[in-house]
Amino acid sequence: MTALTVLAPEDQFRAPSPDELFNSFTPIIPGVDWFTKPVLLALLSSVLVIGVCWAAFASPKIVPRGVQNVVEYGYMFVRDQVARPFLGKDAERWMGLLLTLFFLVLVWNLMGVVPVLQFPVASHIAFPAVLAVSIYVLKVYLGMKHQGPVGYFKNMMFPPGLPKFIYVLLAPIEFLSNLIIAPFTHAVRLFANMFAGHMLLAFFSMVGFWFLFEKLTPLGAGVGVLGVVMTIIFTAFEMFIQFLQAFLFAMLAAMYIGNSLHAEH
Repeated sequence: MTALTVLAPEDQFRAPSPDELFNSFTPIIPGVDWFTKPVLLALLSSVLVIGVCWAAFASPKIVPRGVQNVVEYGYMFVRDQVARPFLGKDAERWMGLLLTLFFLVLVWNLMGVVPVLQFPVASHIAFPAVLAVSIYVLKVYLGMKHQGPVGYFKNMMFPPGLPKFIYVLLAPIEFLSNLIIAPFTHAVRLFANMFAGHMLLAFFSMVGFWFLFEKLTPLGAGVGVLGVVMTIIFTAFEMFIQFLQAFLFAMLAAMYIGNSLHAEH
């Protein structure tokens, strides 16, 4: 796509390249190369989540109103749909972490459909990777603490009740699945969905802008209208995916923590 973009004449429509959408940010502060728009949005998201939760729970009322009422719906959703199914009686103990993960990832994602900002933070692999690695480290630590170093790996790699020769194949598969593939897919699932969604929204919005404003023609107007309609449809669909990915990221974190606290087998 990058090659086609470079070769396209100036008076013809060219699709946005991944490099233009994700790697063309100039430093916000001259000389501080790492401080770009995605980093700023990640920091703003953190401040927003902290501020909203502080406003909701700093002085909670018996009868919730306003911000507290809204955030408590989010709290109950995470508690009932994420924490309790995987953590049981330990759910309340881990609600702070899981609620923070859910809201932070959700705000990261929603940045992609906010006018002016229009960039989902999680579409840069570094951000979901940091969260996934943090959960991975916590998962291994809790597993060794509650099951013992030997017991943790034994329960993971050698489930009871199987013929011994099966373990020759099963043990390395379980090791790779739990300690390498799981944290990798935890980050990539979120990243890939946000990356692809941002590409689609950028493409259709540029189609609409180009054929309706830049190069308006009788034949191109229909294509431009189609681009606008598709942008609206994909924006609504992307918001659903953004919520779903925040839910899945928090749910997997709860599942990993629960499996470390209590052996699966």
